[in-house]
Amino acid sequence: MSESLALIAIGGNSLISDKDHMTVEDQYNAVCQTAEHIADLVETGMKVVVTHGNGPQVGFILRRSEIAREVAHMHPVPLVSCDADTQGAIGYQVQQALENEFRKRKIRLSAATVVTQVLVDSDDPAFSRPAKPIGQFYTEDEAALLREAYPDWTLVEDAGRGFRRVVASPLPKEIIELGAIKALLNEDICVIAAGGGGIPVVENRDGMLEGRDAVIDKDFASAFLSYELGADIFIISTGVKEVCLNFGKTDQKTLNQISADQARQYLEEGHFAPGSMAPKIQAALDFLDRGGKEVIITSPDNIKDAVQGGSGTHIKG
Repeated sequence: MSESLALIAIGGNSLISDKDHMTVEDQYNAVCQTAEHIADLVETGMKVVVTHGNGPQVGFILRRSEIAREVAHMHPVPLVSCDADTQGAIGYQVQQALENEFRKRKIRLSAATVVTQVLVDSDDPAFSRPAKPIGQFYTEDEAALLREAYPDWTLVEDAGRGFRRVVASPLPKEIIELGAIKALLNEDICVIAAGGGGIPVVENRDGMLEGRDAVIDKDFASAFLSYELGADIFIISTGVKEVCLNFGKTDQKTLNQISADQARQYLEEGHFAPGSMAPKIQAALDFLDRGGKEVIITSPDNIKDAVQGGSGTHIKG
């Protein structure tokens, strides 16, 4: 098997196609479609690590917890535990879908999920400035009712698609289970790791790990893990085939091959929406600034062609 390694980051929103397809079964169907495209790449001989988002899913778990507390007076589930829950549940779906795809194609590989802790700084300013969207989208009227019912919530408009709750999103400093991930890769196992950006943990005064209520940005954690693993390509799977300037306007321009400097300039000029493409460009630059070679941003169905045929958006240092 080729030693080339690709890390593929799939978004939590991409696993939920629309408001009418939000069930666990709907999500698994979307995972299976994405698994087909990942297996296409694996068939070419590349090793693959998969990460995934959890924004909608962690919001659902929190809402269920709140309803259970209101109706049945059950204990609330901390956000950090919701992070772990989504890693296990989504990771299970991804590894099962990949295993089944490998069986169909007679690929002698298996997949395994590593529930991953990610070290963050307890003094990270993000803890005092919530900014990471989670959960579903709300109308302005619904957001007003939620603010009244939950005064400790912070709700903001997200990329013009409605209002969402935002929580703290500290930056990753260390992947605690990095050694385990590398060991599995050395055994030619397709690894699902750092789901939802990983479980945020800090070191206490005694040097012990403790969880923190937050959600680490999936793309930043994926960029960090990509560099730590020495990935040849960091692939950000999203809802569009390629990145565009002036997206949705008459003067829309597709970006195919751009440099890190060009991407940085476009970002600074405000070409990318804060709640959608901007974090992906920032994560791409983070990977390249650390010494990474190449970032590809494209849709799930275009992953193989992007790697082999050059489609999608390629960003190089």
